[in-house]
Amino acid sequence: MAHVCLVLLLGLGMISAPAAQSDTYVLGARDVLAITVWNQLDLSGRFVIDATGAITFPLVGRVEAAGLTVEEVKTKLLSLLADGIYNEPQLSVSVDEYQSQRVFIVGEVRAPGSYPLSGETTVIEALAVAGSTTAEASGELLVVRRPPDASGSGPVLPNQETAGEIIRVDLAALRRGELPNTLSLQDGDTMFVPRAESVFVFGQVTRPGSYPIDRTTTVMHALALAGGVSDRGAANRTKILRMTDGREQQIDVELSDPVQPGDTIVVPERYF
Repeated sequence: MAHVCLVLLLGLGMISAPAAQSDTYVLGARDVLAITVWNQLDLSGRFVIDATGAITFPLVGRVEAAGLTVEEVKTKLLSLLADGIYNEPQLSVSVDEYQSQRVFIVGEVRAPGSYPLSGETTVIEALAVAGSTTAEASGELLVVRRPPDASGSGPVLPNQETAGEIIRVDLAALRRGELPNTLSLQDGDTMFVPRAESVFVFGQVTRPGSYPIDRTTTVMHALALAGGVSDRGAANRTKILRMTDGREQQIDVELSDPVQPGDTIVVPERYF
């Protein structure tokens, strides 16, 4: 029901394309830098930020990079090279691989997994990279944020002790483009799309079976999902079978009444 079709041109497996690198992206361990020193090919190449937060650069040795932006690393390298090594050196620095910051996208999406962040990223961009939601997705998406003092390197689900702040996102509102600025993702966030709850529709309908619902689903909507009432059905006598406190109740309903997860909707046959 809440299938979201999002077509965005993004780098394969990368959230935010490298061509649009963020000026505010903070480098960390495992990020890979591409550094080119003009007219000095022997100094140019790819440099991995190691576990201590530094790169090893020819002629100058170890250079702290973690916690800095690309521009700050460039400024530091220019200063080191100009200090008795080269006269007015010129160089460029960019991120070749983003590896230090990651988000996890799990649940009812087409390509769940761990994805690197390459700067400020919204929920809708991340969801597009994961291939959008499946047909079984609920109408809600949860962004689970680890507490600052929590450890761990994998996804965190809402019911786990390590879960901190939980941000609920209405997928219908997401589809309409109603995204507040607070929905930018952070390092370590988990985006979780739960499976939709369902109702059962039986009797005189075109396609009896189980159908996903959300908080706004009515009896009429559920019947429409089942292909509508057949020519032999009596829509005005539709009933719901509902378990309450362990006992099954039969409830007479109006077509405009809301349904609940687990309901069985029955359309009886017409008298004539």
